[in-house]
Formats: sequence, C-alpha cells, structure tokens
Amino acid sequence: MEVLNQLIPESLSLPVAVFLLASSTITSMITASLGAGGGVLLLVLMASWMPPAAIIPVHGMIQLGSNIGRAALTWRHVDWRVIAAFLPGVIAGAALGAWLLVNLPAHIWQLTIALFVLYLCWGPALPKGAFGAPGVFLASTLTSFVSLFVGATGPLVAAFIKQIHTDRFKTVATFATAMTLQHAPKALVFGAAGFMFFEWLPFILAMIACGFAGTWLGLHVLSTLSNRKFTLIFNIVLTALAIHLLWQASLSAGWW
Repeated sequence: MEVLNQLIPESLSLPVAVFLLASSTITSMITASLGAGGGVLLLVLMASWMPPAAIIPVHGMIQLGSNIGRAALTWRHVDWRVIAAFLPGVIAGAALGAWLLVNLPAHIWQLTIALFVLYLCWGPALPKGAFGAPGVFLASTLTSFVSLFVGATGPLVAAFIKQIHTDRFKTVATFATAMTLQHAPKALVFGAAGFMFFEWLPFILAMIACGFAGTWLGLHVLSTLSNRKFTLIFNIVLTALAIHLLWQASLSAGWW
C-alpha cells in the first residue's frame, strides 16, 4: 500500500488511482478489440477526477504508451504507405499547434469532429483521391493540431483509416501506429509549455502497463470477429462517441 501511495500524484486519492489503472486495462481492451473508443472513454474518466491542466498531457502520454504496445503487437498488419503520408502531417500539425498554443472554443472542435465521424461512418464514401498521400497528410495535419487542444481526435483518425481498409487487423494496426505518431510530440510541446511530467511519470508508466495487458486481451477478442462484424461494431462505437461529443459540445456552448 505504501508503494502505491508513492506512485500516485498528490492530486489523486488511492481509490481513484486504482480505478483509473483498471480503466486503462479495460479501455485498451476496447480499442484493441473494437478498433476505437477506449481512448476517448479513458479521457472522460480522467477528466472526472484529474486536475484540468494535467488531463491532456497525461492522457497523451498514456495513449502514446498504449498505442506503442498495440502497434508492436500488430506491426505485421500496418499499412506503411499510409503511415509514411501521415508522419509529415503530424510534424506540421504539432508545429502549428505549438506555435498557436491557445485555448480554442471546445464546442467548435467537438461539434466538427463529431459531424465528420458520423459522415465517415454513414455518409457517402469519400473520393478515392482523398485517401492518397495528400489526403492522408491533410487529415494528419488537422487532427494532430486539434489533438493538442482537445485530445479527442482518435475517433476521427479511426473513421478515416476505416475508409481505407476493410481488414480488421490492418485497421487496428494502422490506427495504433498513426496515433503513436500523433501523441509523440505532446511530451515536447507540453514540456516546453511548462508542464511537469516528472510528478506524474510513475502513474503514467503504471497506466501504460495496465493498458498493455488490456491490448493483449483485446487482440484475442479481435481474432474471433469477422471483418463484417468488426466493421458494424466499429461504426456503432464511433457513432456512440460522436453522439457523446455532440452532447459535450452542447454543454460547452451552453445550449442546455
């Protein structure tokens, strides 16, 4: 018990920390088996108890570790052509975000992300040209920029990659690798902005370890699904996340 207390930041109680560690396992299992959803769910849970200034940077580091683990376990299925086009966009979006590190209206980004996710899931298919290198670069730049402020671009990236691949393992593997790249610059950007990661480092590492266990379990569940069933569940999960973002946008904007 004493060891656990030493690993927990002062702003978290022991019961909350244990709950979040368990949540890391469960949410990673959700993402590995269903393709998406776990990151946003974990963000919502963290936002309920953690200091506001710590939510986005700490969540980013946890997701970085979780996605590294998922990418490592599925690397044979990664579409490296998509990743090659995605990486320059990450650099451009992170650089722009670091330059403009300001508080943007949350409801605008929440509403925009939600509507795009719903369109990518249920709307007409985008032109094939949208999934070439320029389209992937543009999507990567925009989502990498927004990720620094709202931390909830995973569903949009997942929905975009889902349009490129129908194979469930390629979707999960490529999404994990793309999100690894997208979360990586956050340590540099938020560190330069003055966030003290050292205080949170033991907790972050513990969350990553729990997330890896969840990823391992989730990939075993994924192997039991067909591509058709995976696509249907994937769309339902993303739609639920989009509806949640629409609800958040309405609250942020004071519409209710």
